Amino acid sequence: MAGRRNNGVLAVWAEAQRQEQRREEARWRAQAAEQRRWEREQREAQKTAARGEREAQRAYQQSREAEAARRTAELDGRVEELRGLLAAGLDRPAFRAQSLLAPRPVPPFEPGRLGEPVPMPDQARYQVPPPDRAQARNPGVRQQYEQYVAQARARFEQDWYAAQAAEAERQRRLGEYHGQYLEWVARFRREDEERAARTEESLRRLRSGEAEAVQEYFSAVLYASAGWPEGFPHRLVAAWEASSRQLVVNWELPGPDVVPATGRVRYVKADDREAEVARPATERKALYREVLAQSALRVVTELYRADGDGLLASVVLNGFVRGIDPATGREAERFLTTVTVDRAEFSGLTLDRVAAVECFQGLGGVLSARPERLDEVRPDRLPETVGGSVAGQGGEDDPDLFEMDPIEFEELIAELFRLRGFRVMTTARSGDAGVDVVAEDLDPVTGGRIVIQAKRYRSTVSPTAVRDLDSTVRHHGAIKGILVTTAGFGPGSYEYIRNKPLTLVSGPELVELLAEQGLRGRLGERTSGGGANGNGANGSGSGNGANGSGSDGSDGTGGAGGAGSGSAAAGTSGAVSTVALSWGSRTAGGDPVELDVSAFLCANGRVLDDEHFVFFNNPQDPDGAVRLHPTRSVPGEPVRRAELTLDTARLAPAVDEVVVAVSTEEEESPTLPLGYVHGLALGGAFGPDVTGPARWEAGTGGVPESAMVVGSFQRRGGVWTFEPSGTPVPGGLAGLAVRWGVAVE
Repeated sequence: MAGRRNNGVLAVWAEAQRQEQRREEARWRAQAAEQRRWEREQREAQKTAARGEREAQRAYQQSREAEAARRTAELDGRVEELRGLLAAGLDRPAFRAQSLLAPRPVPPFEPGRLGEPVPMPDQARYQVPPPDRAQARNPGVRQQYEQYVAQARARFEQDWYAAQAAEAERQRRLGEYHGQYLEWVARFRREDEERAARTEESLRRLRSGEAEAVQEYFSAVLYASAGWPEGFPHRLVAAWEASSRQLVVNWELPGPDVVPATGRVRYVKADDREAEVARPATERKALYREVLAQSALRVVTELYRADGDGLLASVVLNGFVRGIDPATGREAERFLTTVTVDRAEFSGLTLDRVAAVECFQGLGGVLSARPERLDEVRPDRLPETVGGSVAGQGGEDDPDLFEMDPIEFEELIAELFRLRGFRVMTTARSGDAGVDVVAEDLDPVTGGRIVIQAKRYRSTVSPTAVRDLDSTVRHHGAIKGILVTTAGFGPGSYEYIRNKPLTLVSGPELVELLAEQGLRGRLGERTSGGGANGNGANGSGSGNGANGSGSDGSDGTGGAGGAGSGSAAAGTSGAVSTVALSWGSRTAGGDPVELDVSAFLCANGRVLDDEHFVFFNNPQDPDGAVRLHPTRSVPGEPVRRAELTLDTARLAPAVDEVVVAVSTEEEESPTLPLGYVHGLALGGAFGPDVTGPARWEAGTGGVPESAMVVGSFQRRGGVWTFEPSGTPVPGGLAGLAVRWGVAVE
């Protein structure tokens, strides 16, 4: 979706509001996950106790029935939330532009443990009981007593002076920290005053009807809109036509999977499992149409309610989803709703009493006849048809971490760990354009200083950098070291940190951590094929071509030890092949199932080296040819899904086979056999230089092993073919590594 990024003060405010909403959603998800984990543990404990006791068995079954009822209640709650979209929006207060001028409250000074005085030694605890009267007449006893008294006095004086020194040091550090806080408060207030001045200027331009100010204001209003159900997008493009006072908006809608595919959950005692009963297709379609109509009415309502100066005479709203265009086979914007609403007509509606679909169509709106199939409608008018510029928020405008200014990158990493509960301080800018952040865990028992380093590399980080971090941790007396990168690490690095207080965070993990805290970032330029190009981790320029320069000032050959051999012309979206693996998220007994996907880049039946073993701790090879994407749940279905992409143009010349395998997680013993995994299947979408099946199902029934080769990309006579396999391998992930020649200790 074409659009110019808003950089004005209102866009900054809107982004701050949106980040707060994301953080709140992340907290809700974490609480829900913790609740589910506790319930699973309770069920497992009850199930164990039930094996020999009838009453316990009955209690266990009742708990399973209660769990099924709880899941059904969650589904019902989600449906009610969807049916109440418009009502929830009407209940929220209208946005007012003047609220942007309110000063931000200054966070109070929180000294933490520095605010607690060092306790002085109690002299009473050093007293030596005197001998009784009879013993006191013995010269030896008296002499020994006097020695004990002298020793106790010496210990007390030593401890007292040590406590005094510690208290003086605490007060010095407290004064230093308070001084830093006062400096920060002064900067905070100056920045807030500058923000208020910029906001006042923006509002002046808004009241005068300047097109860019109007676009920025209403884009910010919608982007910061709160109270939508979790998972609803906030991506939009807006354009303002001053002559007709018409605002044209493209607003992203949720896809059909927003309606739960499961209607209810029941517990089947016979085989101790939860059975999901599908929601009728007619009900899903009707509810999705209701969601689309209510979303449109709510967006128009928020725009008019926020227009205190009467700038808007009419609004054109086009609702779209991201879906596959059947004409091209590529992902594109599919418009499902469109409506043009005059202010006078809309103000005459009593929205809390209308039927959403009928009201939407009564306003002249057009709603897709089959939205669940993404059948399109023709928009009344598009923002790009309006003269002037176009404003947008969200989506592909997430900042590229490779191209981000080093100082901004430093502040981003610091903010990430600040939001995770640490007290942080950024150091001076380093010579390699990386960052150094010192974090302090304030826990009185396990806390201490943590050293955080960041490497903006495009290829695998060398183990040398990991060893350097270890030295830095010891030098600073820190309790832990964290190395964050935009690339990845090899097996050698993970082997080095074993049993050491070090943590490695790869590029994909960093992006997910940022999203969990409501922060934004991506790795490289996005393409229609879903990968990255240009300067990204999977981009075409990670080698020694013209576009391969690293963000740390290197020449693109891998930074500290990475060897990027890809060519500058490689990595186009058409050459990327995708293998999608899916499986049932639970066993028949209701236990969760998680599989690890791995790939081995081989020559003559053996992996090139440990760096060419792609798995969860090394999500891509040094050349960026093979990339493993995070495993995710399929919305509305009891299915887990993982994707692995291959760009044959970026493969090292020696590679003649890429083996793809799965294994059950090995964190808990015993490892789950693949025979307990249901529905393991593979879907392929191959580039022009690769052939293979569109779908293949693996037969896992009765398989006692915990790992399996699902297939391999094989090069024969210059042509690549994907061949399914289904061959079990003993020993789990370690067995796979040994089979293909990875060094395992």
